Amino acid sequence: MEIVVVGRHTEVADRFRRHVEDKLAKVSQLAPTARRVDVEVTHENNPRLAGVSERVELTVRAKGPVIRAEAAADDRFGALDIALDKLTERLRRSRDRRKDHRRNNGVLAPVDVRPYDAVASAEPQPEPQQATLDQPGDAVERQLGDSPVVIREKLHHAEPMTVDDAVEQMELVGHDFFLFIDKESARPAAVYRRKGWSYGVIELDSKVEGAEPVSDLT
Repeated sequence: MEIVVVGRHTEVADRFRRHVEDKLAKVSQLAPTARRVDVEVTHENNPRLAGVSERVELTVRAKGPVIRAEAAADDRFGALDIALDKLTERLRRSRDRRKDHRRNNGVLAPVDVRPYDAVASAEPQPEPQQATLDQPGDAVERQLGDSPVVIREKLHHAEPMTVDDAVEQMELVGHDFFLFIDKESARPAAVYRRKGWSYGVIELDSKVEGAEPVSDLT
């Protein structure tokens, strides 16, 4: 399993890289098919955000859905520990769901919904970049005119799936929303988190070319 550590507007010392490799050794036990783990370290220069100045994002790339976790703290070692705890929990849930899926002969298991434990933080203000989105997963940032607003754009690979699967994948990446193609209607859709244990779904009034709706979901 490959571990790739990158710094976003910050340098990453060899000592931290070695620490990351030691900490992430357990990932292969929970995700045997994992090919790579991306570790992104970000530093926030704003003194008012000193308590969450170091952000660590972990992304496991394997067969199946991408699983991601992130956390922020006053030092990157602490942020890594918090993010790893979240990632470990999501990997366990994904593993258990696969077991239930096989046990039930393909019937989807109920989604394990838990309160969202987001760590309050702020996005850093990077220098504007000029780039294009060419491949799924690519992300570029650009400044909105002469304003200090920075817009981050990302190309997302969408595939037909059920709403239950979309909710599960949203939980695995720790986001408040998830874009997908509704398997039943063939429309672009987004599932999002509401208050408490509830979710919402928004669909666009147009179908994706090449995607056929299905009338009987198994």
